[in-house]
Amino acid sequence: MGCLAHARRKFADALKVLPMEQRRDSSAAEALQFFAKIAAWEKKLEGTTPEERYKKRQEKEKPILDALYTWADARKNAAPKSALGKALYYLREQRPYLERYLLDGRLESTNNRAERSIKPFVIDRKNFLFANTPEGAQGCAVIFSLIETAKENHLDPYAYLLYIFRTAPNLDRERTDWILPLLPENAPDECKVNI
Repeated sequence: MGCLAHARRKFADALKVLPMEQRRDSSAAEALQFFAKIAAWEKKLEGTTPEERYKKRQEKEKPILDALYTWADARKNAAPKSALGKALYYLREQRPYLERYLLDGRLESTNNRAERSIKPFVIDRKNFLFANTPEGAQGCAVIFSLIETAKENHLDPYAYLLYIFRTAPNLDRERTDWILPLLPENAPDECKVNI
């Protein structure tokens, strides 16, 4: 999977290096218009079923993406080392990955959600340096993973951790399905957050 937000950001960076008076009519500004159209459709498709999202993406977003690549292919004269040249190169090289979200309505066009989920790890990675042992650092990472999993599944992280810590020691690990009661979808109602 590729990330349209990463591709868009490269054109936004290319726009920033231009003098103010050149920005409005620049190629970078043109590229950002394509990304804005796709983002607008993605916003409209929030809350739809994966099947509906797939259908609408094929109907509405694929032509925009195709037009973006046609537009990009016509920009052969951009200096390769310029910010615009780098953005165009990234767009062309990532094409197979950037288009994958069109293949399945369950996929997202960006990985922004995943990046927000790992942000606490990035912020706290210096703290891991001070874990007494590698096992301690690994334990911290496991707890962080459980917390982020709870958040993504609309569970109260504290209640979910309590549930896991109280339930796990009593499970029969000889059974192949011993982990199932601990999965987020099987968490009791007291772990769920009312949205």
